Amino acid sequence: MKKEVKIHFLGAAGTVTGSKFLVKTSDLKFLIDCGLFQGAKSWRELNWQGMKFDVTKLDVVLLTHGHLDHVGYLPRLVKQGFRGKIYGTAPTLAITRIILKDSAKIQEEDAELANKEGFSRHHPALPLYTEEDVEKTLQYLETQPCDHWIRLSGDIAVRFRYNGHILGATFIETDIYGKRFVFSGDIGRPGDLLLFDPDKPDKADYLFIETTYGDRIHSGEDAREILASMIGETIHKRGNLIIPSFAVERTQVLIVLLWELYKKNKIPRIPVVIDSPMGEEVLRVFLQYPDWHKVSRDEFRAVLNYVKIVDSYRETWNVIDNTQPKIVIAGSGMATGGRVLTYLKQLIDEESTTVLLVGFQAEGTRGRDLKEGAKEIRFFGKYYPVRARIECLDALSAHADQKELLNWLSGIEGKPEKVFLIHGEPESARVFGEKIKEVYSWDSCIPEHNDVIRLLL
Repeated sequence: MKKEVKIHFLGAAGTVTGSKFLVKTSDLKFLIDCGLFQGAKSWRELNWQGMKFDVTKLDVVLLTHGHLDHVGYLPRLVKQGFRGKIYGTAPTLAITRIILKDSAKIQEEDAELANKEGFSRHHPALPLYTEEDVEKTLQYLETQPCDHWIRLSGDIAVRFRYNGHILGATFIETDIYGKRFVFSGDIGRPGDLLLFDPDKPDKADYLFIETTYGDRIHSGEDAREILASMIGETIHKRGNLIIPSFAVERTQVLIVLLWELYKKNKIPRIPVVIDSPMGEEVLRVFLQYPDWHKVSRDEFRAVLNYVKIVDSYRETWNVIDNTQPKIVIAGSGMATGGRVLTYLKQLIDEESTTVLLVGFQAEGTRGRDLKEGAKEIRFFGKYYPVRARIECLDALSAHADQKELLNWLSGIEGKPEKVFLIHGEPESARVFGEKIKEVYSWDSCIPEHNDVIRLLL
């Protein structure tokens, strides 16, 4: 007798953020990722809604990696009654702890500021969750190894496999009733400065693949030369180079690149400020898990000595008030929140400022607006003119491009029964679907938010 499997697309369907895929069988209910929606307001508002299923009957959550759009909804899930296990690799769970604590802190600070200055429509403005909510969530985290099958029930097993992208990141293989389900997570890039090349799946009956950059090829530009040129110009103009950056992996890549440029006398000594309450903590995770990346402990310690890490908001203002040329790396990477907003608010109207965007900028974010040439930008309820130079550097992206995604699929034997294009904006997913058809003769579909598919195995 055939058994039914249902997949609910609760996030990262029709958008890049909010990754959540509910897998329901007669034996088990589990969630692949549990992320926050970011970007457009219509998506962000979904974070305040409860899940459309009984979370108390959810057995386990499997995390591909520790970015906020893959783990950031966990405290809300626990508030709704989830009491199961949350599985991930050791570096992923270490990063998840840091990300969630930082997220709660930022939300509490933002709510406090909104109430103080009265720019929120909500009275009072509330955080999505608190640091106390995060502490309750962390007790459910449980480390799992890479490359080993974990039996979840008699007919269901799961395996985490190295995927580059960020420290600890994996794609997830699940064997359900004799069929292989592969959830790609976010796929990293070959030749990354910090991380090893992603592993590839060799079998997939049902494939769920990200399409963040499914419609484009990253430029072959030399990131080192571009950075050196921008820094030279920043020094000449006695200005500031502001880099909104994700605190995990992109920030580490940037500071290692800057350290290399300095060591090779490609750039002079210039203050490099990492303004992130979790910046040093994430660097410590790299030191803690040397087998997951290429950089030696000694090199990372040298990098730590090269940069200045800012912890307090008071120090942020000291950095802004200091008129000497400098490089500031601060979260968030899409300028949706975090300390970078304070720098942009104060400095984006100055022609001596350069803003460098180094990661994907989702639709509806300030980063996307800046990338598309916005003449003014809104911070904390007020608009500010954009006079700064805005630059993008796709060469530092942590996401595989179209060519690299296709290569990641090359190890799969045979033809998957179904291919689902997820974690991409509609046009990117559509173009990648056409490319898969052209290269592999595989048909694919693009699920929409809240779609449910039923499979009989």
